[in-house]
Amino acid sequence: MKNSIPIKNVYYMLAYAFRFLDRRDIKKLAFEQFDNDLELLAKILFVCFVSQMKQGIGRDYIENTESVSTPHGKINLTKSIESMTIYKRQLVCSYDDFSIDSYMNRIIKTAALYLLKADISRERKIELRKIIAWLNDVKTIDFHLINWNMKYDRNKQNYHIMMNIAYLIFNGLLQSEADGKMKMSLFFDDQTMNKLYEKFILEYYRKEYKDELNARASYIEWDIDKDFDNSDMLPIMKSDVILKNKEAVLIIDAKYYSKNTQIWHGVRTIHSNNLYQIYAYVKNYDKMHSGQVSGMLLYAKTNETEQPDGKVYHMDGNKISVNVLDLNQDFIDIKRKLNGFAKEFFGLDKVNNERI
Repeated sequence: MKNSIPIKNVYYMLAYAFRFLDRRDIKKLAFEQFDNDLELLAKILFVCFVSQMKQGIGRDYIENTESVSTPHGKINLTKSIESMTIYKRQLVCSYDDFSIDSYMNRIIKTAALYLLKADISRERKIELRKIIAWLNDVKTIDFHLINWNMKYDRNKQNYHIMMNIAYLIFNGLLQSEADGKMKMSLFFDDQTMNKLYEKFILEYYRKEYKDELNARASYIEWDIDKDFDNSDMLPIMKSDVILKNKEAVLIIDAKYYSKNTQIWHGVRTIHSNNLYQIYAYVKNYDKMHSGQVSGMLLYAKTNETEQPDGKVYHMDGNKISVNVLDLNQDFIDIKRKLNGFAKEFFGLDKVNNERI
């Protein structure tokens, strides 16, 4: 069973993951009280939308096709004849309209409408209805069909945050078997939290150690003999976090599970697949066999009596460790634990980071 995570810690995880920790308008939310995760998401969505309104709601060129008496845009003569509008002295024309009915605005409106179904306060629902009213001329969208691969420029920071929030909202939907309708869960499921957990760990090191560590999530190439390169069917190795300082490298595989251990023939052990995975990452990354590449399984703490915390193994010249991060403690202590890894593997001692 997973430890419950204080809403305040969920806020900080979101703040690091989506890079709004230093935003004044959102930063004050850390001191507000929220009953559940969706309350927090609704508030962040509202704050970002209000901020965007001050800059101007985003617009896109939307192609419209209609019959008009005064031709403009591109005339479609074939459709004009087929629809017989030409006999009414009208032509079917296609033209671009610079409209707020953009793809991202449709996602925001749909997210706000779904949040209204959730168990959130009246105050949050009033704010959501304001968003919906401001987007009155915007259509909704089927969230199952959303393409989340979107591009953002510097002027769309609010939209970037809101798209991430919308993604979490839609992943909080649960299918009710009784009536087939979509309902909101009060808390994110393990799959959604795992993605947030991974992104939080990566962005934490990117922000707090931006001058000391190169932090990224990247692919790891298989260490294949060049004379026998037959890699076309090998699975892709995608790391959660790779930290690098000069020659020292730490590969972190973040895991958010309901159980952090497995039982094999009555003996409690680390998940075998996880250990095989991090070992493969380390050995294939360390192609020169330098021994300076280490790996870590970083589990989120559960309520299990035994936790695989502080386990260190030296395997064929490389250090593999297994640790547990308690997300139910004060966030300052979470930072201390993460800072401790930077000190252990890279000798970086940043006491000033142990504050919020």
